[in-house]
Amino acid sequence: MPPGLRDVAARAGVSIKTVSNVVNGYVHVAPATRARVQAAIDMLGYVPNPAARRLRGGRSGVIALAVPELRSPYFAELAGHVVQAAAARGWTVLIDQTDGRAEREHDLVAGLRRHAIDGLILSPVGLEAGEITRRHGVPAVLLGERTRGWTADHGATDGAAAAGDAVRHLLRVGRRRIAAIGAPDRPEAVTRQRRLAGYRSALENAGLGLVADPRFEAPVTGLRRADGAAAMEYLLDSARGLDAVFCFTDLLALGAMRTLIEQGIDVPGDIAVMGFDGIEEGRYSNPSLSTIDPNTARIAQLAVDLLAERLGERPATAAPPREICVEHRIVARESTLGKPYSSS
Repeated sequence: MPPGLRDVAARAGVSIKTVSNVVNGYVHVAPATRARVQAAIDMLGYVPNPAARRLRGGRSGVIALAVPELRSPYFAELAGHVVQAAAARGWTVLIDQTDGRAEREHDLVAGLRRHAIDGLILSPVGLEAGEITRRHGVPAVLLGERTRGWTADHGATDGAAAAGDAVRHLLRVGRRRIAAIGAPDRPEAVTRQRRLAGYRSALENAGLGLVADPRFEAPVTGLRRADGAAAMEYLLDSARGLDAVFCFTDLLALGAMRTLIEQGIDVPGDIAVMGFDGIEEGRYSNPSLSTIDPNTARIAQLAVDLLAERLGERPATAAPPREICVEHRIVARESTLGKPYSSS
């Protein structure tokens, strides 16, 4: 018969519970003990039996990930990282698209128990966080920049701080008439509200006598390339003399650059362009796109780790909800620095 937990425990000189903790990735195991157990696992060739483990724990081994839009490169990359992090724990991820609609988010959450989903990672737009845990008791981790009244674990980049850093980068490279593409067109667009607040604050606190000018703030109804291209056309008419533009997503920035290039405007010679999201496409655009990298891989790993901790607790709400801010970084490329660039 293949080796089991008892065999590994005997070889490592620890309890079966300790071996189980190591196999399931629980953090509260001393490093030396973890190494000893792992050595025994490797020596014996022990392979966990996911089906048996799920049966014992009353778990299906399936979690759900729900995002507003899968066509968005940001959310597509996030989903890939979540799948990778979940696979390391032997989990399967079911991915759904909510279109940012509250009723779609509600229907998805309401069906979790029926479909034997262990837990949920959700980037909500319309649904109030309390509806997730109060109504359905499903362990959940929430992503995104909304901050009001979370009753579940929440991990995200500080969008306002990151937007401020984007503006300060443009100021450091000598830009003073900085426009913004992505101003919110509706109250529930909380992410864009926070980025707009960060943009305005950075301008007004720069010590250069700059103030936010509504003519330099282009609202959008969507976050795709076409929306950025149209917003850039609007700014070229309304914001005379601008020398830089901060776009609230990379897709908006790529669309804005297309408009500038089509009109014979040099990027960054005449107008520098800064994005937000750190998607891979920006690295290969021409010119390559300067951006805020929110560390999508870290956000995904954090979400899976937090959910794993919740799934180890009964009830799921035993510990207070946690709010974790993931550090971002500036990636400066050709669209603000010109050629060549040294950061990638």
